[in-house]
Amino acid sequence: MNIIGKVTVLPQLPPAIARLSELAYNLYWSWTPHAQSLYADLDHDIWERFHRNPVRLLLEVPQARLTQAAADPAYLARYAAVMADFDAYMGKKDTWVTKNAADLKPVAYFSMEYAFHESLPIYSGGLGVLAGDHCKSASDLGLPFTAVGMLFHQGYFRQLFDKDGWQNEAYDELDLTTLPIRPARNAAGEDVRVRVRIGGREVTVRVWTLQVGRIRVLLLDANVPENSEEDRKLTARLYGGNQELRVQQYVLLGVAGVRALRALDVPASVYHMNEGHAALMGLERMREYVESGLDFAAALETTASSTLFTTHTPVAAGNDAFTYELMDRYVGEWPGLLHTGRDDLYGLARHDQMWDGHLVPSFSMTVFALRLSRAANGVSELHGEVSRDMWNFLYPGAAPQEVPIGHVTNGAHNLTFTSQPMRDLLSTVLPADWTERLEDEAMWQAVENLSDTQLSDVQREMKREMVTFVRVRQREQALRNGASAADVAATDTLLREDVLTIGFARRFATYKRATLLFRDKARLARIVNHPEHPVQFVFAGKAHPADNPGKAFIQEIYRVSQEPEFKGKIVILENYDMNVARHLVQGVDIWLNNPRRPLEASGTSGMKASFNGSPNFSVLDGWWREGYDSTNGWPIGEEREYADLNVQDDADAFSLYSTLEDQIVPRYYGAGQGGESWAHTVRRSIETVSPRFSMQRQVIDYVRQYYVPLSKRGAEVAADHSARARHIASWKTWVRQQWPHTQISAHADLPPTARPGETVKVRAAVNPAGIHPDELKVEAVLMRGDEQHRVALTHGEGNVYSAEVALPDSGLYSLGVRMVPEIAGLSNELELGLIKWA
Repeated sequence: MNIIGKVTVLPQLPPAIARLSELAYNLYWSWTPHAQSLYADLDHDIWERFHRNPVRLLLEVPQARLTQAAADPAYLARYAAVMADFDAYMGKKDTWVTKNAADLKPVAYFSMEYAFHESLPIYSGGLGVLAGDHCKSASDLGLPFTAVGMLFHQGYFRQLFDKDGWQNEAYDELDLTTLPIRPARNAAGEDVRVRVRIGGREVTVRVWTLQVGRIRVLLLDANVPENSEEDRKLTARLYGGNQELRVQQYVLLGVAGVRALRALDVPASVYHMNEGHAALMGLERMREYVESGLDFAAALETTASSTLFTTHTPVAAGNDAFTYELMDRYVGEWPGLLHTGRDDLYGLARHDQMWDGHLVPSFSMTVFALRLSRAANGVSELHGEVSRDMWNFLYPGAAPQEVPIGHVTNGAHNLTFTSQPMRDLLSTVLPADWTERLEDEAMWQAVENLSDTQLSDVQREMKREMVTFVRVRQREQALRNGASAADVAATDTLLREDVLTIGFARRFATYKRATLLFRDKARLARIVNHPEHPVQFVFAGKAHPADNPGKAFIQEIYRVSQEPEFKGKIVILENYDMNVARHLVQGVDIWLNNPRRPLEASGTSGMKASFNGSPNFSVLDGWWREGYDSTNGWPIGEEREYADLNVQDDADAFSLYSTLEDQIVPRYYGAGQGGESWAHTVRRSIETVSPRFSMQRQVIDYVRQYYVPLSKRGAEVAADHSARARHIASWKTWVRQQWPHTQISAHADLPPTARPGETVKVRAAVNPAGIHPDELKVEAVLMRGDEQHRVALTHGEGNVYSAEVALPDSGLYSLGVRMVPEIAGLSNELELGLIKWA
C-alpha cells in the first residue's frame, strides 16, 4: 500500500472511567501497581504485547471492552480508589520540601538518559535508572524540579541472542503518538522549537513534555522536517554512534536544553549535571551572561557558582575526551560567542593524554564539568575517594583527600521496585504514611514484627511469578531460534520454586566479571546439583554493541547454561530492561554482584532486591561497602585491591564458592531460629537497606548538601549584575598573574623525638609578590599516613608567619608548610588549584 498519511483515532472513554487517559499521561502509574492493573485488566495480552504502555493500550482495546469495564462495579471501585490516591498525591501541599527546605530554589537536572519505564526505552542501564528514580523522588518530596533529556526515536537496542548465544542488536522506531508525551507549549500555546548551531549548521529541536508525578521532564528531539536527514539522526539512538555523533549530541543536550528551559520560561537557580554528557550546558549559560555584558571570566564564575556535577565513572577510559580538532568542528564558534580565545575556553577542559604513543591535549568532558561547577560529587563513599584520587592532578600540590569532590551514595526508588505483595505486607506493620517517610531508619524497625511465614509466603509468590516469566521468555527465544520440540518443551521445567535462586543482572562491562562464577566449573556443578540443597542462577544483561569482550561473557554464560550439568539450573535472559529487572529483584532469593573492586562506582540493583527481602552477596565495593553490616547479607572477598588481577579473581571466586557452601546454603535450607534463621537475614535486609538506600534519602542528601547551598551562593554571586563574580574573576586573574613570583620558605624546630601533646615552633617567610596578606593562607601540614592535620600560621611583621604546632598522638609525622590564595566567597580553598609549598 502507498501510505499518504496516518491518523490516530483516540478511544472514546466512557464518562465513568474517562480519567484513565489523564492518568496514562502521568508516569505516576509507573510506580503504582494498582494503577497499572486498571490498564492490564482491560486486556492483558495487549498490555504485555505493547510493553505495558497505558497510552498504547487505550488505543488498541476495543470500545466494547471499555464500555464493559465502565459498567463493572468492582472495576469502578478500584478505579475510584486509584484516582483518589492520584489526586491526593498531586494536590499535596505539605511535602517534605515545604516542611524541611522551604528556601530551596528551582533545580534543573540534565541527563543523557532516563529510565522511567520499559515502554519508554530512552535508557541503557544504571545511569538512566538512577536519573529516572531521582526524578520520581524529586516529585515525591515536592522539589521545584525540571529535568532535561533527549527523546531517542530508536532508544537503546533490543537485545536478541542467536542459537549460539551471541548478542545481536535490533533497533525499533518508537511511535511517538503512543508514548505518554505531549508537545511542550509556551505561554501563547505554541509548540516550542529551539535552534542550535552544530558544525556550522542550524539544527531545529522540538521539545516534548513528560509528566512524572508532580515534576516534568523536557525531552529534546531533532527528528523534525526542518532538519536534514543527517541532523534528524542526532536523536535516533542512545550511545549508538561514533565520537563525532556523541559530541553533537552533547551540544544538543547542553545548549538546546538550556534554550528549552528559556523558551518555556522554566525557572532554574541550580543546575545539576548528571555525568559529563551534560557539561556543554555551561557554554550556553556563559553565552547568556556574556550577552548581558559580563566578560568571559565573570560569566564563568557566575555560571559555575550555581552548578553541581555528579561523576559516575571510576574508570579513566570511561570519561569522554575528544581531540581539539574534533571539538573545533562542532564548538569552534563558541570562543567568539564567549568573547574569549580558543586556548582559554579549551583550557577549561584540557586533559593531556597518551594517545597513539603521543602526549596529546584532549577536551575532557569531565574536566570541563569540574571546571564549570563549584560543587562535585561521586556516587558512593568509596567512589568519592577514587574520584578524588583520579582528578588529583587538577590540584597540583594537594593531597587526594583535599580534592573538592564529595559524595552522595546512590539510592533507588523503593516504590518502583518493591512488589505490590511486599508493599501490602509492609503496610501491616509500618505507619500509614510510610511511603512518605522511606528514609526514616527508626520506622523500619517495625519490620521485626513480620512473621517468618508472612515473609516466606510473599517471597514464594514473587518467586513463582518470576519462574513463570523466565519460562515464557525462554520459550519465546527457543521458538525464534528454531529449537527442537524437546528443547522448547524443556523450557516448561526451567528453574524450581523450592530451590535457592540467585540473580545476577547488570550491564556486561568486563570489570563487572559476569563469568567469575564459572572460574571453577567442577565446584560450581557440585553446588547446583547438590542432592538435598541445590542452587540455581538467573543472569541477564546487555553489552554495548561495540563491546565484543562483554558479548563474549554473555555467550560464555549461555554456553554453560546449555551444558548437561547446568541445563535448567543456570539461565540467561535476553533483552534486559526494567521489566526483566523488576521480575528478578522481586523474585530471587539472593542478589549476586562481583565487580573488580574498586571499579564499581555504586551499583543499585542490589538495593532493589533488598527492598523485596533478597539479601546481597557482593564484593565490598560501591554501595555495598557502606550497606553491609554482617547481618543483612554476605561479602565476597576482602576490602582490598590487588596488583595482579588474576590473583584477585582467584581469591574472589574462592570466597564466593566458600561463602555460598558454608554460610548461605546452610542458612537458607536450615531450621535455624532467631538470629540464625533465614527470615532474620531477610528482615535485616529490608530494614537496613530500605531507608539508607532509598532514593528519597539520596535526594534529601542532594538538597541539604548541594541544592540549598548552591542556590544561596549562586544568588549571592549573581546579585547586582554579578558583582561578586566580577570581583572573584578579576582577583583570580591577578593572583594567577602574580603567583609565579611568590615565594615561601619555612623552618621548624623539630626534636629527634617528642611526646604526644608537645608542640613545635614553625616559621615561614613569604614574598607575596603584591598579593595582600589577608588573601594568603599560610599553614603547617602534618601528615601521619593518610591522616592530615593543618594548622594556620599567624601573619607577623615582615611577612613572617608562625605558629606552635601540636603533635597530637604517637607515630611518624611528616611536616610541611604551604600557602594558598583565598578570599571570601570561594566555594572551597582549592578553587584556583594553586598551592605553593616551602
